[in-house]
Amino acid sequence: MAEAETTNNVERETVPKVITFLSSLLQRVAESNDHIRRLQSQNISVFHGLTRPTISIRSYLERIFKYANCSPSCFVVAYVYLDRFVQMQPSLPINSFNVHRLLITSVLVSAKFMDDIYYNNAYYAKVGGISTVELNLLELDFLFGLGFQLNVTPSDFHTYCSFLQREMWMQSPLQHLAEPSLNIGRPLKIHCCFNEDESTHQQQLAV
Repeated sequence: MAEAETTNNVERETVPKVITFLSSLLQRVAESNDHIRRLQSQNISVFHGLTRPTISIRSYLERIFKYANCSPSCFVVAYVYLDRFVQMQPSLPINSFNVHRLLITSVLVSAKFMDDIYYNNAYYAKVGGISTVELNLLELDFLFGLGFQLNVTPSDFHTYCSFLQREMWMQSPLQHLAEPSLNIGRPLKIHCCFNEDESTHQQQLAV
């Protein structure tokens, strides 16, 4: 995990906007929870590292995108899973010590659920800079932490897309122009939607 910025050579204009703004959002959440962590104790989980990884959240996500070849939609679904995880595990907020492991695990689970073709855990472990044994453990802990609630309805998907789009629009230097697109590339696959129950999007990646 403690590796240098290995994705500086990624052509950033080819990186989906969802990655750029998801990384920005997670960076703010992690920093906020880092501050809270200094003021009060928090539970330690298998996702926590002993030190902060030297690679930034943005570069880490770009690395995953570059080498894992998962669809942009996978990153939206991974975001849904992260939000569900922290809502179901409020004693384990996202911070700088666990965000990278949570990201590689959530993207792995999302790719397995979303995409027709995906790499195995050994490959994802190499991309994420951790061992295969550790990633296997993280995946299992993440699934139990989610209560195996992997279904994402079209309503859920578009709600989270809308939130990220608002995030992007708020940071855009041209806010007076038309709201930009996330460029997801393709819609959520039908097989991910086993029911159409409406659900409200609660506090995003709550502190």
